[in-house]
Amino acid sequence: MALRARALYDFRSENPGEISLREHEVLSLCSEQDIEGWLEGVNSRGDRGLFPASYVQVIRAPEPGPGPGPGPAGDGGPGAPARYANVPPGGFEPLPLPLPLPAAPPASAFQPPAAGFPYGGGALQPPPQQPYGGGYQASQGSDDDWDDEWDDSSTVADEPGALGGGAYPDLDGSSGPGAAGRYRLSTRSDLSLGARGGAAPQHPPSGAKSSATVSRNLNRFSTFVKSGGEAFVLGEASGFVKDGDKLCVVLGPYGPEWQENPYPFQCTIDDPTKQTKFKGMKSYISYKLVPTHTQVPVHRRYKHFDWLYARLAEKFPVISVPHLPEKQATGRFEEDFISKRRKGLIWWMNHMASHPVLAQCDVFQHFLTCPSSTDEKAWKQGKRKAEKDEMVGANFFLTLSTPPAAALDLQEVESKIDGFKCFTKKMDDSALQLNHTANEFARKQVTGFKKEYQKVGQSFRGLSQAFELDQQAFSAGLNQAIAFTGDAYDAIGELFAEQPRQDLDPVMDLLALYQGHLANFPDIIHVQKGALTKVKESRRHVEEGKMEVQKADGIQDRCNTISFATLAEIHHFHQIRVRDFKSQMQHFLQQQIIFFQKVTQKLEEALHKYDSV
Repeated sequence: MALRARALYDFRSENPGEISLREHEVLSLCSEQDIEGWLEGVNSRGDRGLFPASYVQVIRAPEPGPGPGPGPAGDGGPGAPARYANVPPGGFEPLPLPLPLPAAPPASAFQPPAAGFPYGGGALQPPPQQPYGGGYQASQGSDDDWDDEWDDSSTVADEPGALGGGAYPDLDGSSGPGAAGRYRLSTRSDLSLGARGGAAPQHPPSGAKSSATVSRNLNRFSTFVKSGGEAFVLGEASGFVKDGDKLCVVLGPYGPEWQENPYPFQCTIDDPTKQTKFKGMKSYISYKLVPTHTQVPVHRRYKHFDWLYARLAEKFPVISVPHLPEKQATGRFEEDFISKRRKGLIWWMNHMASHPVLAQCDVFQHFLTCPSSTDEKAWKQGKRKAEKDEMVGANFFLTLSTPPAAALDLQEVESKIDGFKCFTKKMDDSALQLNHTANEFARKQVTGFKKEYQKVGQSFRGLSQAFELDQQAFSAGLNQAIAFTGDAYDAIGELFAEQPRQDLDPVMDLLALYQGHLANFPDIIHVQKGALTKVKESRRHVEEGKMEVQKADGIQDRCNTISFATLAEIHHFHQIRVRDFKSQMQHFLQQQIIFFQKVTQKLEEALHKYDSV
């Protein structure tokens, strides 16, 4: 008899080689031996592939016994009716009883009840699955040491606890500091959690309307899951949102956009200076930052920028936080590297101050205004507060305030997102090509062009030296003019070598910044696409009569929140793109004109030398 198994939960395949399962579906197993928690088999639709072993129950045939003898019906004798398992809706091949009951999960799988848990009790969860083929561990390097007093172990925030009764001592909003202006928001509902990573499905009593579940992603390492987008869409986010934490999306003339910053500002980055500590044993570069809204200078090291970037990237999963200039292990104190890094930080700061959300973020304002060198205690307090921020992950989406009574058309949103996805791919390819071309052209100017013009100049001087052997008085003017022409070509060669700093390097700096933005958007789009998938799944359940319309509407409302934020971020990206590339192309052409005017001036000066010959 072929080895078979029954699906205990729904499972949606996300990777090549996997197959999808439906609850109660019967599968044929290729082998009972699992491979790192995965089994291989064929589902009822004839698809063959891998699926989690914990999502199915192997069906074992009863041990063969002696043949049936005469006896009354029901005792195994002739005339006894066949005994079959219950057939679920949709039907499948009847199986002979008895069927073994699912094995009880280990005690560690029981989750104690938390405040606001939809069922009021613990949840039995199937064991978490690792992606087939194993996982990986990411590591980061830094060109600045972190073993000083600024980053002592006491400033590292503990992992936030579950958002249950113990997470907020003033859940009723009646006690605790800052209770005024704080609102309890929750997306929790009676929607039963999906099978993957959540509670086991709750089967309704006989005769009651069946309630389907919106499945969870098996890949728990996906951006949609790690960002908290899945938990938010499924209605599991719960927390307090202060008035100052609300991020507003408004409807502009071109669609959703972030509400403008009522107090815009800029910030300069100047005076990179080398400083030492521990009696000169450790060196670092310090930059002076002066925000226009405070006019108070503060000094920051690159590692401070790096810490800020990590906090912002963690907190804002649907916002493109600009990438910092690349790190470098050696040559960190060379003048060219310091100058190039400063220019990159200026571009980075410009994009940060221009973003309506990032510019007003508490941790960014703390970074700009707290003088860490003179008030170390205040700096560390703000640092700890940022690292213990509770409005991250799924709770971040609670801070989003979208236009009232505004529903988004799913097809229109999906079309816009797909169009932007194609745009970013094309822009990324074009940016890479332009960066390569500009870099190659700059290299030729610095080395090839300079060398070739100097060769021409040397040849003219050689001709002048040959003419001087004539020693005729009337040829002296000509000899001097030809020699001056050679010097002019030498000078033009130097102009070519210096020019990339003025025009091509700024273009490549801008392209590097935007390549960082383009690298961010696949994850942002993945969060929005994941939310759309949940909406489509819930609609399918409603059409099949397996889910209440109210629950599906709640999922769509939360998906709309993510869609509003995504479209607002796309709009902001296009705004700053037009602003930046307009300004940079103007600067590039102006510098090209100035350059060729200098070349023309050198040639005209050489030309005038022949007037007196």
